Amino acid sequence: KQLTNKQDRGFITLALAVQQKSEIKTSVLKTSTFQANTTHYGTVVNIENLIELRSRYMAAKAELLLIKTNLMHAQEEYTRFHILNSDDKNISDQVLAAALTEVKIVEAKMQAARLNANGILDLMRQTWGEKLTQLTIDNINLIQNLANNNEALIEVTLAFDAPEPAAGSQVNVTPFSAPLADSRATFLSRAPANNGALQGKTYFYHTKNKDLRKGTQVTVLFTDQQIKNGSSNLEPKENGLVIPNEAVVWYGGKAWVYRKNGDEKFERLPLSTNIETENGWFYQNQYKNSLKANDAVVTNGAQLLLSEEFKSQITNENDD
Repeated sequence: KQLTNKQDRGFITLALAVQQKSEIKTSVLKTSTFQANTTHYGTVVNIENLIELRSRYMAAKAELLLIKTNLMHAQEEYTRFHILNSDDKNISDQVLAAALTEVKIVEAKMQAARLNANGILDLMRQTWGEKLTQLTIDNINLIQNLANNNEALIEVTLAFDAPEPAAGSQVNVTPFSAPLADSRATFLSRAPANNGALQGKTYFYHTKNKDLRKGTQVTVLFTDQQIKNGSSNLEPKENGLVIPNEAVVWYGGKAWVYRKNGDEKFERLPLSTNIETENGWFYQNQYKNSLKANDAVVTNGAQLLLSEEFKSQITNENDD
């Protein structure tokens, strides 16, 4: 009999010769880390208002520069007239007074122009945030690429308790309607307002994907090194083991794995399937008799062991 006794359920003893004939193979488990991927959502932003405000601001700045030049000219004229007036009234007091009035008028225009430019700038900051406002003013290539649809601006919504995106970090963005057409997007700045569709903290990203049209809904995948909050990750790394798919057997609606204990004895242990990886399942010590690093698990023949285990149980029970 291969099962030692009926209370020894979960264990099976298999002779080395039988193991060799059945091609039982094992793999040694190694410590691994798991970085959770976190999916969020975003929308490609219509930047028509940003372009309009920038154009108005640049025009106001140009007007302010022109008025400033006129003011310098008016001040020079007044200074010249003042000298002539002081030199035995070579110019009349009336002409001098008119020159001073012109200076005051131009000063008032410059103040009004400055207030207008600052008001537009404040509106840009309120609508688009300080950093994006400055970026679009200083970087003509960025605003041109956005305007020409060579790049797209994406507003991403994160949970209120999510850490801040790292400067220059990148994410994967994928349109809802085209799950295979993913692209990279780079963090630009905070967004000052919520888009209304989702509640949370909003941030601006931009991508060089030319196919993303304004209003497009996208999923946003954050991975390692993309978020910082003390560390640089949105989700902390966790230590554990990766159990190969080949080692997993299913019984009673649960996943199990056989650990080799000695040359001929195998033990069946439960396996949590909460976290799936590319090549198997991520395992953490959550059971009393848990798997650990350097344990050998059966990767070829696990289903055979399960069959033999229950065949032996039936034999033992019949013997009773």
